[in-house]
Amino acid sequence: MPLAWNEIKLRAIAFSREWSSDCRERAESQTFWNEFFGIFGIRRRTVANFEQPVKNLKGDYEFIDLLWPGKLIAEHKSHGGNLEKASTQAHAYCLNLLNCARHEETPRYILVSDFARIALHDLEERNPREQTIEFPLCDLHKHLRRFAFIAGYEIRKIDPEDPANIKATELLANVHDRLARVGYGGHDLQRFMVRILFCLFADDTGIFQPDSFKLWLQNHTREDGSDLGVQLSFLFGVLDTPEDKRVENLDQDLAAFPYVNGQLFREKLVFPVFDGAMRVALMQCGRFHWEKISPAVFGSLFQSVMESRERRRIGAHYTSERDILKLIGSLFLDDLRGELAAIGRDRTKLQAFHRKLSQLKLLDPACGCGNFLVLAYRELRRLEMDVLQARFGPSPQLGDILSQTRVNVGQFYGIEIEEWPVRIAEVALWLMDHQMNRELFDRFGGMPATIPLKSSPHIRHANALRLDWNDLLPADHCSYVLGNPPFVGAKLQTPEQRADIAGIAADVRNIGLLDYVCGWYFKATQYLRTTEAPAAFVSTNSITQGEQVGVLWNELFRRGVKIHFGHRTFAWESEARGKAHVHVVIIGFGNVDRAKKRIYDYEFGKSEPTVSIVRNISPYLIEGPDSAVTNRSKPLCAVPEIGIGNKPIDDGNYLFTTQEKEEFIAREPASRPWFRRWLGSDEFINGWERWCLWLGDCPAADLRAMPQAIKRVEAVRQFRLLSPSASTRALAKTPTRFHVENMPEHSYLVIPNVSSEKRPYIPMGFLSPRILASNLLGVVAGATHYHLGVLCSAMHMAWVRQVCGRLESRYRYSNKLVYNNFPWPPNPSGEQKRRVEQLSRQVLELRVEFGDGRAGFLPAASSTATTPCSLADLYDPLAMPSKLSKAHANLDRAVDGCYRRGKFAGERQRVEYLFSLYTQLIAPLTAMPGKPKPPR
Repeated sequence: MPLAWNEIKLRAIAFSREWSSDCRERAESQTFWNEFFGIFGIRRRTVANFEQPVKNLKGDYEFIDLLWPGKLIAEHKSHGGNLEKASTQAHAYCLNLLNCARHEETPRYILVSDFARIALHDLEERNPREQTIEFPLCDLHKHLRRFAFIAGYEIRKIDPEDPANIKATELLANVHDRLARVGYGGHDLQRFMVRILFCLFADDTGIFQPDSFKLWLQNHTREDGSDLGVQLSFLFGVLDTPEDKRVENLDQDLAAFPYVNGQLFREKLVFPVFDGAMRVALMQCGRFHWEKISPAVFGSLFQSVMESRERRRIGAHYTSERDILKLIGSLFLDDLRGELAAIGRDRTKLQAFHRKLSQLKLLDPACGCGNFLVLAYRELRRLEMDVLQARFGPSPQLGDILSQTRVNVGQFYGIEIEEWPVRIAEVALWLMDHQMNRELFDRFGGMPATIPLKSSPHIRHANALRLDWNDLLPADHCSYVLGNPPFVGAKLQTPEQRADIAGIAADVRNIGLLDYVCGWYFKATQYLRTTEAPAAFVSTNSITQGEQVGVLWNELFRRGVKIHFGHRTFAWESEARGKAHVHVVIIGFGNVDRAKKRIYDYEFGKSEPTVSIVRNISPYLIEGPDSAVTNRSKPLCAVPEIGIGNKPIDDGNYLFTTQEKEEFIAREPASRPWFRRWLGSDEFINGWERWCLWLGDCPAADLRAMPQAIKRVEAVRQFRLLSPSASTRALAKTPTRFHVENMPEHSYLVIPNVSSEKRPYIPMGFLSPRILASNLLGVVAGATHYHLGVLCSAMHMAWVRQVCGRLESRYRYSNKLVYNNFPWPPNPSGEQKRRVEQLSRQVLELRVEFGDGRAGFLPAASSTATTPCSLADLYDPLAMPSKLSKAHANLDRAVDGCYRRGKFAGERQRVEYLFSLYTQLIAPLTAMPGKPKPPR
């Protein structure tokens, strides 16, 4: 059995010290290599030989310093010798072995040394950066993993994207599903799987003696699996029993397992009944290299074991390490690192800072499988190592380091609604603790014992929106609240989830608009109301867009919340299979103000943000006041009012495709004059033809002469009479009329209610009064080309992207929220307005030039396009004609000039300018006499 890594590291340190003298001679090289192999518990003579002969190309014999056939060639030089020359010589020996048809003896590794330095070359490594490693002998213990092949280990790199994660998931899922199929489930199955995972990981990472769990399974259980459940139950009992309290005649293989503690194996479970196939599935897990799986990705590993339907129900997602580090860096880690850097070498302050680290307490109230807590613990342990280095100098006494290691998993608290992730979070923190102990060893040459576990994380299985967080961690003891609450949209919540929100924010108007994540913002605000501790959550960017911004943030501001930092929208990454495709924000907040607030901006698709220090952050994550835009019934500025288009409530009886219209006219020729073109958002943008049989103005005698039309009218009347809505039933009295009628007498401007977020502009345009707009178009009667120009500009689109709601990811243009609140140019000159009008007309003319004659625009020019184009074609960002794009750019500059002199640097600057203007416009309205102030 290979040596444990702790023992190997201790031997490596002793070896380095023994051979650190610079007076060694080449004659002692064989002793050097004998003792080098001894580090790994290998007797050199059992695997390798000195002075092995090999013929060169000339037919002469040369002698390899050391050859381990098929594995390793070692070449040695005197102190100060040329290692590169030695490596070249060793490569030549490899070629000679091949030429002599000694293929099986050709090694994978070349190892060279001059006593003071060591270089290792991996001839099968594909990554050039990983092919060679060279270091001073004193650092050997830091690079032992590269020599794992000598000890009999196969060490693999930890990579969150590695396919091994999927393989690990499949292996665990296979065991889980087989047990579930025979009726072993619920709490016992979840606890059992977590214990198995701990044993598998411990087998490969030095917590247990290498491969002891795998060998125990192989040698102490029957092939038919009949006794496996009982034996595992017995093993779990041993792992929960201190060595000095175990029975004296315990089997020596069981006695070799260490005491774990931490209550991981304390609870007595109903043990499962295995068969041969189930035992094979578990043995396959044992053969997997679990060292490759980082505790930080346990959540994503187990996500695939859970049913996808269950994940959707609870909104479970697992955030990537990259995005978790964004949150914990902004919330506390960057500040702590800055504080440590400012302390320098002041021993008193370092000791106080170290004490501060050991007293921090972190709460994740939606912790899932613990990803946030695991990575936060890792980073705090690494920061503590920096503190220890600064406190005790470059060559600290090992006893000082081990006695002063204080940060522990007991400082971490979590709440999770599902039991299985709770258990995974506990184990993941314990295993990260072990990894950090190994890092401590690599850095200082010693490590505290991982087991028996001395402290445990505090993970509560509960509904976080119904639990009083003070029951788990009193708020005055909490340092930070953090996490990634569930992503569940307002319309996708279960009745229980709606009740959760109502229980927290029952006094908030329009809570039906709120996403489920908003419950955690209210709960954290209530929890931290008497403390200075901050919170930060990853959330879908929906909480910074649309109507719910006003519902959520105006109420939070009323309760005293201040936003401390914000990561503006960026693409969210999950480490699980079937990655969720969403865009998120990270918002840090608290009940106390901070002088310097930070905005992290991810413009132009960059993965790294630009950071701005600002005085205040608005809920749109721009510099601005503590207020959100809410619905307004009239425009804020002196512009034409907007309304919705026509809403028939006809069960489709008055709407026709072109073919259906022609077939109807063939049966009812007199109906032709009463058909009018019908456009909603989809028809307007994509150029599709639909028609409406508008009979509201049809004389009674003409209508009675059209029996097919009468049938349609009667069908509409019956449909309305059967409606549960009283107002709809009342409409049955006038079945030829619409519920909403908006038919301007002159040309009018239309704005699609829904449009793709990929388009640089929402296509808008003028329609003839003969065309009927549906209620999926906003109708602006009396609008001019100046109004169209401003609405089709980059300025208005910046406002749209920030304020409007979304249908999936598409823009959901709201008349009351977007149009009525839009700050128009305050005082444009006559010349500026004429310039905008001119360029607006040019855009419309170019649309027709490129073939958009189907969308019902007023005539402007004759189309010269060979293939008709829709607005969807023309405003596709990849297909937009350059002339049209240039025309819009000219229009953008003209509209910008109506607002101010000088260019805007980008989208965020436009938005901040517009919100500043908006604040000025609403100031007189909010300061009206007699208006009550909101309660504090």
